[in-house]
Order: sequence, then structure tokens, then C-alpha cells
Amino acid sequence: MSMSRIWSSVVHFFSVQALDSRIKPDPEFKRRRKLFVSSSKNETGSSSIKNIVSTAGATTRNPVSGSNNPSLPLWNTWEFKLYYLAFSIVLPWMLKAALATSSDSNPNYYKYSGLLSHGWILGRKVDNSDSQYRFFRSKFFFLSVLILLQTALKKLFIKFSKSSKIYFDFACGLVFICLFYGINSIKFFTHAFVFFTLAHSLKRKRSLATFAIWSYGVFTLFINQKVRNFPFSNIATILNPMDHWYKGIIPRWDFFFNFTLLRLLSYSMDFLERWHEQLSPQPSTNYADSRPEFRKSLSVSTLQTIYESGKNSALDEKDRMVAQHHIQDYNFINFIAYITYAPLFLVGPIITYNDYLYQTGNKLPSLTRKSISLYALKVLFSLFLMEIVLHFIYVGAIARTKAWSNDTPLQLAMIGLFNLNIMYLKLLIPWRLFRLWAMIDGIDAPENMLRCVDNNYSSLGFWRAWHTSFNKWVIRYIYVPFGGSNNRISTSFAVFSFVAIWHNIEFRLLFWGWLTVFLLLAETFITKCFIKYRFKVWYRFLCGAGAVINICLMMVINLYGFCLGADGTKLLLKDIFSTLSGLEFSLMGAASLFVAVQIMFEIREEEKRHGINLKC
Repeated sequence: MSMSRIWSSVVHFFSVQALDSRIKPDPEFKRRRKLFVSSSKNETGSSSIKNIVSTAGATTRNPVSGSNNPSLPLWNTWEFKLYYLAFSIVLPWMLKAALATSSDSNPNYYKYSGLLSHGWILGRKVDNSDSQYRFFRSKFFFLSVLILLQTALKKLFIKFSKSSKIYFDFACGLVFICLFYGINSIKFFTHAFVFFTLAHSLKRKRSLATFAIWSYGVFTLFINQKVRNFPFSNIATILNPMDHWYKGIIPRWDFFFNFTLLRLLSYSMDFLERWHEQLSPQPSTNYADSRPEFRKSLSVSTLQTIYESGKNSALDEKDRMVAQHHIQDYNFINFIAYITYAPLFLVGPIITYNDYLYQTGNKLPSLTRKSISLYALKVLFSLFLMEIVLHFIYVGAIARTKAWSNDTPLQLAMIGLFNLNIMYLKLLIPWRLFRLWAMIDGIDAPENMLRCVDNNYSSLGFWRAWHTSFNKWVIRYIYVPFGGSNNRISTSFAVFSFVAIWHNIEFRLLFWGWLTVFLLLAETFITKCFIKYRFKVWYRFLCGAGAVINICLMMVINLYGFCLGADGTKLLLKDIFSTLSGLEFSLMGAASLFVAVQIMFEIREEEKRHGINLKC
């Protein structure tokens, strides 16, 4: 295999297209490329697609406007060669600083060494101080066995049973809940029953039903912390033995309930929407319309897309979200199967009820052995990368003990940066593992992390790429119903207030959500003010300077919200900026970020040259 093919394979492995089948070239891009190729062959006899696509519409460079027109490549320019040189110097410098904070020769080592555990890489200790990832890490082998067992049993069920796969999901879900929650499953199913009852009993009054369901949903976020250890004996003395029964693998049943809440709300809203759709007069089918018509097939819970040609085609994600399933498909068995669907139960990714119902009856063509195998390699790569970081860079333990006195400004900055990276990886790995499980099971859930945490310069783009399935859920069930872009300020506050409360009932997170909204609004306002200069040569560099400020603010806000809290963040910033060397480092850090941002811009422009515009 030639070096060019190896390099091409590596680039594809790390590309966004390899992450999710939903990411594919825009149809209009394909049409333009075909047109340009055809005209080029006719005029010059050349079949070089690369040159044509690179020059087609490549007259402007606008890294923040979301334009679909790509620009001319900059990878081989002298400007970018200087950036490569800067990268070759700065990255090793950063790693050296991070390793120095975690060395046993560091004066602060004794302060956090008690949080380290015995590792398995080169005799190094491992920073296993994060309770969430420690739980996942300790249960990884068990989860792997569970994945293999569930997959094997489902294949046997499909082979020997004529029933719908959803019945297996229903039975498997019940066993799964009892295994993980034990006797606390009663509390879990009590919430589920309330949601189902509210949706169906109030279905004729949609506004009232929506209000009641959302009110109860938010109420559960508050009440679960109070009732998670509520003794059954307080209800009746005869129930006292139940307090000593099996509590499950996860005694804190409320810990993952937030993800279940999203599914409960999704089912309820999809059901109410479908109920009122069937009461509305249906427009007659017009085959001149280019949009597909949905038709119920003979098999239960199966929809087909019928085009004028009469051929069937799988629905895309947007159509699956609003697919018109038969109203009887919103029954209790399907409801339980959905909210307890084992591969996505614990932490997602989130898939809407309509989408889940569609995919149980229609395997998407994107789920091939090749795509699943490639994604499995990504999961293994992420796991190994996390292990390396935890064995060599102990910033998690350092942050928990605030053991950074007398560290240099660069070392302090690396403590903050690598904490954000560890937070990213500890979320990425479970999400990808469970998505892989779902893919093996025949369900293609959205990829939750479209960008590496270090490959973000826009707060708007960051929230499109971070926890993507949750972002899509929020858009469908909160952002659009509240008015969407027509009412941007109030919808943004509603969205991030819910997101903050959903994460945890803390004022710190609520304040984090509001800070995020202000940052989003500020970015939107400033972008609109300067967008008129997008054809200027200096516009890209102005965007780069703004992006540096944006990155710094995003880092501070997220360190405050999820890593260090108010006191830790203040202390870290004070230690960085309170000295002359700290100010000197800040200037060098800003210059380094500027270089990184220009690379980020060009990565997105390269994606546009292939018809991909994620707007993040």
C-alpha cells in the first residue's frame, strides 16, 4: 500500500464523515460537481475533479458565515508552513508542561498522590479519581459481556421468532432495568406510568397535556434527589422487607434518570403530535411534489417512503423524527421498549421515539459491517487514548486537591486544558461504546461528539457539535416550540436553563447556562456587525482574533461549570495572571491559539470542498 493511500485512510478515519452516516455531501454540491466535471470534459478533455471543485465558487473565505462555497486551499502556502513550524514547537512544549505537573518530582505531588491508583502502563500510576469514569472503567468488562450476550440473544430471537424485534426490546428492557436498579425499578416505572397516563388521558387537550407533562418532567429532576433513598416502609410497615432487597448494580437509580426523562418527554410529545395530526384533515397526495409520501406497510411499525417511481427508500433523520406511524404503535409495550432500550438506556445517545420506532422495522443502509467495524476501531482508539492520558497526566487529581502552588503559568493553563480534555473523553467513550452497541443491534443513533473539544472556536458551533443528540432533542422539543430563531433570546434562555437543571440542580450550573447564553448572543451580534467585511483580505485574521477571545471565555465558563467551580476557577485564573510571567504567557498563548484557529478554519474549508458543511 502506497503512502498516499495510507495517509488517505488515516485522514478518513479521523474525518467527520467516518463518524456518522448522517454527515454526507450536500446534494446540491454533488449536482454542481457533476455539472463542472461534465463541462470540463467537454471544454478541455480533463477529468480532474479536484481542480474543478477547488475552484468552483472558491472566491471568498468566510469562516463564520456558514457559506457552502469553499475557498482555495491554504495547506501549502507559506503562511501555513509557518503555522506547522509553530505547531511542532508549541505542542511538545505543552505536553512537557503537563507531564511536569504530574511528575513525582513535582513539589505538589504528595498533595494528590493519595488519589492515584496502580496502573498497567509502564509501571505508572493512574488517575482514577473521577467517580463517573471510575464507575464506567470498573464495569467495562461487564458491559462488554452484556453487549455480546444481548446481541446473541436478539439474533436467536429474530431467527426463531416471527414476532417484531420490539417485543425482544421490551422483554430485554425489563430484565435490564431489574438487573441495574433492583427493587428501585418500582420507582423508575412509577415515573414512566405517570408520563404514559398523562399523555393518554389528556390527549384531547394538547396544551394542557403538554404543560402537565413538562411540569411533571421538571418536577422529577427535583424530587428524585429527595426520594431516591425513600424507604418503602414509610409507605406501609408491611413493605419493610423491600428496603433490604436487591438494590441493583446501580443503587442510585436516579443518577441516569435524566436520560430516561428525555425519552419519556420524546414519547409523550411525539404521541400528542401524532394524535392531533390524525384529527387534522390530510392533504391529498400530489405526485408533482418532490417530497416523499409516507405509507404504512403491512408489517407492524414499518413505514416506507414511496416516490413517484414507486421505489422504496429509507427516510432520512428529519423525516424519521416526524414519521406518521399508526396511532396504535404508540402503545404501552412500545413505550416501555423505547424508554428501556438497553444499548442506549444509561447515557444515550438520545434518539426520538418516532425514529426508534421506524428503525426497529427498517434497518438503515448505513449500518454495514464496514461502518460498524470502523466505528469499533474509533471506540478502541478513544479508550486507549484515555488510558494514556490518565496514566501520564494527573490533572484530575491535581484539580480536586488544588495542588498547583508554585506551578508556572503554562503548567496552570495545561491543568485547565487537560481537565477539559479528560471531561471530553470521559463523556465521549461511553457515548461511543453505547452507540456502537446500538449500531450492532440495528439502530443508528446520532454521534454525540462531532468535533474534538480542542477543535472549536465558536460557542454556537461548539454546542452544535457537543452532545449532538441532546442538541437535536432540544431543538425539536424546546427551541422550535418556543419560537426558534424568531424569538432567539427567550428560546436560548429557556434551552440553557433546562440544560443546566437537567445536568444537576445547582445554582452554579444554572448560572453557567446563563453565561453561555450571553456568550452565544454576543457572538451572534458581533458576527452580524462584521459580516459585511467578509470579502476583505483581513477578515479571516479578524475572525481569528475574535475566536481566540471566544475560546478563552468558553474554557473559563466550562471550567467554572463542570470542573473547578467558582473558587477553583478564580484561584486558577489569579495564579495565571497575577504575575509578569503570567502576562507574558498569556500573550504567547493567545498567539498559539490564533495559529490553531487558522488551522480550524482551514479544516472546515476542506470539508466544504467535499460538500460537507456542519456549521460547527
